[in-house]
Amino acid sequence: MKNLKLKAARALKDMSQESLANAVNVSRQTINAIEKGDYNPSINLCIAICKELGCKLDDLFWPDEAE
Repeated sequence: MKNLKLKAARALKDMSQESLANAVNVSRQTINAIEKGDYNPSINLCIAICKELGCKLDDLFWPDEAE
């Protein structure tokens, strides 16, 4: 399942996949795979992404009721 919430949060911060990846010490391909739904990140990576984007885990990584 695509993670459009992550993509939107990243866009709101005007961050590229590359800049977010550098900030959380992963490759750009990892961020791309998370956004495409091809990779489930570890909880530690989820936390790092949330801290960088100023979001809560629920905001980015918890499925909505409709999902």
